[in-house]
Amino acid sequence: MIISMNINLILLRQISVLSIFFGALLGAVTLIPYVGTISFTFLICFIAPLVIWILIKYNCLSLSSVKDSVIVGAIAGFVSYLGFSIIYVPISVVLMKFFHIAANYGVGLMLQNANLFILVVISLFLGVLGATINAFTGFLTFYVLNLYNSMRK
Repeated sequence: MIISMNINLILLRQISVLSIFFGALLGAVTLIPYVGTISFTFLICFIAPLVIWILIKYNCLSLSSVKDSVIVGAIAGFVSYLGFSIIYVPISVVLMKFFHIAANYGVGLMLQNANLFILVVISLFLGVLGATINAFTGFLTFYVLNLYNSMRK
């Protein structure tokens, strides 16, 4: 049981590191006008398939059930949004407060008068939203991979 738990912790660490990396990368890319909408949509919807694909490609993950794919997708979605928030929100606040530049006008208006508590609550809420959507896309990834593997055989 201890060996199994260590493997699960290693896998959880790999999922978290990949998710934080992609979240932080997309947090920086989202600051670019016009590209930001596409990168934010990618963050909310498609981080889980990317993380699952990378982990399967390097034989770190083998999806044996729908439950596994949903859990991996939810973890990847939540952690990637937290990584996104750690990069995006402080840079957006600095740009708005000191340079009066907003990467996104609606976000700029919100950040102009928001306090820290509201920013944390909104980030956690959107993290849960990202976890839910990425759990669904992880679920779809499981079925697409099963279909692909059955067609290859």
